[in-house]
Amino acid sequence: MHIETIAIHAGNHTDETTRAVIKPIVMSSTFERGPDGDYPGGYMYGRIANPNRSQLENVLAKLELGEDAAAFSSGNAAGMAVFQSLKPGTHIIAPDDMYHGLRNQLKTLFAGILWFDFIDLSDLELVEQSIKPHTGLIWIETPSNPLLKLSNITALVKLAHAHDLKVVVDNTFASPICQLPLTLGADLVMHSSTKYIGGHSDITGGVLITPVKDEWWERIRNVQSMGGAVPSPQDCYFLVRSIKTLPYRMRGHVNNAQLMAEFLEKHAKVEAVMYPGLESHPQHQLAKLQMLAFGGMLSFTVKGGADEAKKVVNTVKLFAQATSLGGVESLIEHRASVEGPDTKTPQNLIRVSVGLEHIDDLIEDMSATLATI
Repeated sequence: MHIETIAIHAGNHTDETTRAVIKPIVMSSTFERGPDGDYPGGYMYGRIANPNRSQLENVLAKLELGEDAAAFSSGNAAGMAVFQSLKPGTHIIAPDDMYHGLRNQLKTLFAGILWFDFIDLSDLELVEQSIKPHTGLIWIETPSNPLLKLSNITALVKLAHAHDLKVVVDNTFASPICQLPLTLGADLVMHSSTKYIGGHSDITGGVLITPVKDEWWERIRNVQSMGGAVPSPQDCYFLVRSIKTLPYRMRGHVNNAQLMAEFLEKHAKVEAVMYPGLESHPQHQLAKLQMLAFGGMLSFTVKGGADEAKKVVNTVKLFAQATSLGGVESLIEHRASVEGPDTKTPQNLIRVSVGLEHIDDLIEDMSATLATI
């Protein structure tokens, strides 16, 4: 089936009891056992599984062309499940501009348990030089947050598998509509479903998708069920509902982001624009090869420093100054001030989640704002 059809039907089944076209929310935390002590309905306890979560995991697996998916209460919880599934002492290679939430998780919660190097994944020679006897995982984030750097998934997978390493791709910025890492050989895909999958800035969630149910996947499933960082039935229900419009929403995000990037690139007050859909992006050709579309996220640097950047985010009218991304509303953020004192993000960088408002209104707002700096 085409992705639009999968998005609508893979997470929805007519209710067998009421024949309701939309599956209702099943709020029960526990499920009745049969006379033999078994569970004839297929469910035992809400932490372990729930009908709404099963529907969500089914549609997410099919969107990424995977075999199975595991839903979590946040993107950080999904990432943590991967790290918890690794043997103590495992070395991880991760991008030097890795999402700061997961980077800080590694540096704080897993310090002394796991080992890690944050390097430039676009340098394949450096990646190979960084592989150690106890390296077990390469973590890819492409496009990256917030510099929109691309990692060559196919090349990194080839290198990793030659050394018997696993590859996880954080696909949050792209969404399943813009990039399919499992088709490029990745061993696991991660999303913060809070972002484009939820799409309305009102749900927190995360997901992991696997191409095969192997022993590693069983360990991750055990982390999910035993750790209990799972989404509520209501959150699962609303994520399934949001996914039905995901392919069409992403087309709007991509179109608006492309037009906004082209506008900013020509503006006299803008130093540089980071968006893989621009020919000026240093990895534009790679983006054309491994992405189905260029996404709805962009960053740009203004001429000046932190003061000028902060004036922009404080002056715009239609862009909400807020963390997160992927909602129908446009969001804007001075990223360095969010990431803390050890950030490597330029002080004059502004990150934009381009929403679904009319692009002419967004450009008019941005144009008026840039005129003030």
